[in-house]
Amino acid sequence: MDETFCARLGRDELLAAAAPLIELALAEDLDGGDPTSEAILPADGALTGQIVAKQAGVVAGLDVAARVFERVDHRLRWTAEVADGDRVAAGTRIASVCGPPRALLAAERTALNFLQRMSGVASHTRRFVDAVAGTEAVILDTRKTLPAYRMLDKYAVRLGGGHNHRLALGEMMLVKDNHVDAAGGIAAAVTRARGAFPDLPLEVEVRDLDELGALLAITPPVTRALLDNFELAAMRAAVAVTARRVPLEVSGNVSLATVAAIAATGVDMISVGALTHSAPALDLSLNLDDEVL
Repeated sequence: MDETFCARLGRDELLAAAAPLIELALAEDLDGGDPTSEAILPADGALTGQIVAKQAGVVAGLDVAARVFERVDHRLRWTAEVADGDRVAAGTRIASVCGPPRALLAAERTALNFLQRMSGVASHTRRFVDAVAGTEAVILDTRKTLPAYRMLDKYAVRLGGGHNHRLALGEMMLVKDNHVDAAGGIAAAVTRARGAFPDLPLEVEVRDLDELGALLAITPPVTRALLDNFELAAMRAAVAVTARRVPLEVSGNVSLATVAAIAATGVDMISVGALTHSAPALDLSLNLDDEVL
């Protein structure tokens, strides 16, 4: 598996990408302040809360959640009880946070929103990764991410055991059916792509075995071939005819019900848009201690 794509996606990059999103989210939630907490809770003292998983899953986004609390009030003290990427059972304490009561509750919803979203993506990814265990296929994400949340979504995919496809269009050329049709064929499209950007990785989508044959005739080989909406029998035939000369990626009609059978055909990669566009949030809650100290 080529790990050159999204190589710049680390913790520092994650927090840099999250920073403007945190600002927007807090501005959205705290427009007008928090009159309920201001009326009921003291400005000083300390309140402690425990973030608890209400269902089993994979945790992701702890650093982002911590940064939310820090941004609201630097006096809020965050302690992670598990690590990003850990599998947790229902009832597991994920983290604790302690500090000024009003600030804690002001940050609560935004922090949980980030944590639930990222943990949901990681958990959903892990389901697909587990489904192909025992095969050589790896699970890839796509660009079907929540707008402006791509770094967070793709970071969460990694924590769930998946791999990243390109982070942005400029990282890799992907010649799709419209490109092929507009260029007048696969060979012409590849020639133009390589002529314009010879140093970029190049993946080419094929719609049938005939197009795959045309792609395999091109030298030097392209970086990957993408089998789009192939039936299982056609996937097996593609694996046989390719004979490992070019890595094969599959996309289209991939679900938890189908992914194991797809992996069993011998393809190298399976890209799944559902990892990020359809991941349910992991149910988490913040449980507060009874008293303000």
